[in-house]
Amino acid sequence: MAGRWALAAAGAVWIGAWLGLHIGPVASIAVGLTALLVAVRSVSTAVLMALVVAGLISGACAADRISATMAAEIPTGTIEFVGAVTEDDGPQRPAVVQPEALRTPDGWRSWSGPPLGVGPEPGIPLVAGQRVRIAGDARQVPGRIRGDPIAGRVTVTDAEVIGTAGGPFFVIGNAVRDRVRSVLDTASRSEALVAGFLIGDTSGLSPRDLDALRRSGLTHFVAVSGSNVALFLAAWWVVTAFVGIGPKRRFAVGVLGLGIFVVVTRWEASVLRAALMAATVLGAAAGGVAVDAWVAIGVAAAVLLLASGQLATDVGFQLSVAATIGILSGSGIFAGRKPRALWATLGAAVAAQVAVVPVLLVHFGTVPLMSPVANLFSAPLVTGATVTGSLAVVVGWAPAVAVSSALAGAVLTIADIAARWPQLGPAGVAVTACGALLIRPRRTRSAAVAALAIAIGVAVLAPRGPPNEPQVTFLDVGQGDAVLLLDPSGKVALVDGGRDPLILIEGLRRHHIGRIDLLVATHGDADHVGGFEGIIDDRAIGRLWVPDHPDPGPELESLIAAAEASDVPIDRVAPGIAYTLGALDVEALGPARRYAERNDGSIVLWVSAGQTLLLPGDIGAIAQRELPVLDPDILLVPHHGSASTDTSWLSETVGRSAVISVGTNTYGHPAPEIQKVLADAGVDVHVTMEIGDISFGLGVP
Repeated sequence: MAGRWALAAAGAVWIGAWLGLHIGPVASIAVGLTALLVAVRSVSTAVLMALVVAGLISGACAADRISATMAAEIPTGTIEFVGAVTEDDGPQRPAVVQPEALRTPDGWRSWSGPPLGVGPEPGIPLVAGQRVRIAGDARQVPGRIRGDPIAGRVTVTDAEVIGTAGGPFFVIGNAVRDRVRSVLDTASRSEALVAGFLIGDTSGLSPRDLDALRRSGLTHFVAVSGSNVALFLAAWWVVTAFVGIGPKRRFAVGVLGLGIFVVVTRWEASVLRAALMAATVLGAAAGGVAVDAWVAIGVAAAVLLLASGQLATDVGFQLSVAATIGILSGSGIFAGRKPRALWATLGAAVAAQVAVVPVLLVHFGTVPLMSPVANLFSAPLVTGATVTGSLAVVVGWAPAVAVSSALAGAVLTIADIAARWPQLGPAGVAVTACGALLIRPRRTRSAAVAALAIAIGVAVLAPRGPPNEPQVTFLDVGQGDAVLLLDPSGKVALVDGGRDPLILIEGLRRHHIGRIDLLVATHGDADHVGGFEGIIDDRAIGRLWVPDHPDPGPELESLIAAAEASDVPIDRVAPGIAYTLGALDVEALGPARRYAERNDGSIVLWVSAGQTLLLPGDIGAIAQRELPVLDPDILLVPHHGSASTDTSWLSETVGRSAVISVGTNTYGHPAPEIQKVLADAGVDVHVTMEIGDISFGLGVP
């Protein structure tokens, strides 16, 4: 009964917080007053309505704080300020700094400005709890980092740590993180995964490793949650055994350990949930009250939502709570079967997977079908890697590092294999659920058979396989380019890959792309080749085209090195080189020569089938004027619609359709003058940022 009330209380707060986030403070007050007036009919209803109102207040305050932060004005241009680091930096991720003082022409003045993103590479590592002096170029770019709002970003020219983290939690927590990083080589995939198991630090893992963990249903092992908290507390009590084992002392020691662990793992939502559950159980025991896991999860969820209403929409928090409830609900589904350890692990994995299905479908659109099996094999390996990794960190023993690394490597192998297993969308989930209903009593079978038939029909009729005619698809990869050329024979070319490997992976999956016969890197800018990270290992590549430019850039250099290591043929492209892709003819028109600018040195492609297509990369006015006169049916507007394009060339070259591949940016893309030329030309303009993936058939003119 107590557990049901705790869950009901958490649900009431959650509903209120979600409403508060979406309807705003004024509407929240109106709804709250109405709810309180209605709630006077019974004590239980009044309590639940009061909790809804409390959630409304929390959510509305969070929404107000987020909107105020993002709308706050900051000094732009050259800036120097002092502040406290609230979020560490990482690879391709800025730190978050809360300003405290700003340098002005008259000297330093107090400035409790809004949080700012700093980096991502300020020259020194920024660690939460530090006080730092930052100098750089500030831009008004509202956004979020790890879910927290920022008002702008600062590109650093100079940084100095002027104060280390204070307080026992930060001092010990940061020391533990430093110790983990000093013992483990995060340049190694397997040791980087061990760091993920221990402290949730996945910065050493590649985007493709993280994606494989997600698609196999193993991401929760690096989310650091209940099992990690239990292991940490067990070790903590061993280390602090000298203080005695009485309930009150155990509670005090446990809370201290939990606080340190929260700092070590950087207050992930799953860690906060698990830590607060543990604190609830320990606190109740210290007061002589027995509390079960149901009460603990209800109390933890309610308290966290009241403290931070924005958690109501946090996917990590949603998955953590749902998985915990699933495990508690399904702990006995295979009771009585032997061996008990095997069936208990499988039961927990199945129950957790079923519980998180709605969250996964809403946020990611797919569910890993074989996640329980992957978890069954991975769980003992993760436990072993975590225990031996902890031992290695404490004593610095090389054999323990080797064992932990080997076990983590086995988990990565399982993830790589399981990531290729089927992913279920809504129709697939419906088929699986209906299949499960068929084994239930007769009263559910008729409905299950009907639903199963509908779901199978949807799955069968869903489009898949190569197109019926040659086709081009401009993938929506944000601020960047990625273009698929597809032939009915199944042959595929991919021209550029955007900036983010995970976004590119999802785009390729949407269009069922496996082998890539021709991979083209038009030039070395990160928004064209950053998404190619790991693609040589991930997919079979038939051939690679790259520009012959003296400054390819680090991302393109890495791609070339990976291709050479895998014996992928590489062509340094010059005008006239061609490739036949079934009914598609792909010919390089540029670069005509070596240009000083990397953009002008982009590979320019002319694609022809029944219709023609011009893919000019990021070439500007100089390179555009050196191309032959062209009249394509479809034009990819150069450089995402940048003003670097010659407007005369554009008006003479644009065909009946123009595509602008662009995302949210601070560069002013697409430029107004480019949009005006296209509008004056009367062509159909398609923008990826507005409509997503854009496809054209190239067969019939």
